[in-house]
Amino acid sequence: MILPIVAYGDAVLRKKAEDISKDYPKLDELLANMYETMYGAYGVGLAAPQIGLPIRLFLVDTEPFSEDKDFTKEEQEQLKNFKRTFINAKILEETGDEWAFNEGCLSIPDVREDVFRKPKIKIEYQDENFNTHTEEFDGLIARVIQHEYDHIEGILFTDKLSTLKKRLIKSRLANISKGNIDVDYRMRFPAMKKKR
Repeated sequence: MILPIVAYGDAVLRKKAEDISKDYPKLDELLANMYETMYGAYGVGLAAPQIGLPIRLFLVDTEPFSEDKDFTKEEQEQLKNFKRTFINAKILEETGDEWAFNEGCLSIPDVREDVFRKPKIKIEYQDENFNTHTEEFDGLIARVIQHEYDHIEGILFTDKLSTLKKRLIKSRLANISKGNIDVDYRMRFPAMKKKR
């Protein structure tokens, strides 16, 4: 089932999410719905707060990037086959020199900006079967994970922009939270909730 994606301005996007245990109700159904929602919106990642749940859960599937000719054959292959569920994730370290990449977010449609992040991460997480993994990732896969991880920490990519950039997009962000935007996927707008 495709779920509505929570728009910029909703308080749930600012909460530090809580860990869950393997007896979390209907987890398999939730994961299936989240993957369907992410694919329905042509996303490469989706975090639980983006569907209104303040829990430490996010998914990543970088396959859409595998068509990008800017990447080497090896990178395209990695991106094509990277699909992962992250539960109760903790980034243990981020290393290397920061690099810029143009990021967007399903909760902030039509806003894309260059964001600087470190290229390598070490992360501990549980998969959908609650097996614990500690892994290192780099490049674009690391970046997508960092972006989704920020969501479970209550951080949005727009928080990482310069003061000037934030001022320049302020009215666009206000319009998103009011629902004054055309999107081709289901969304829930915070300003519209209050009117009812």
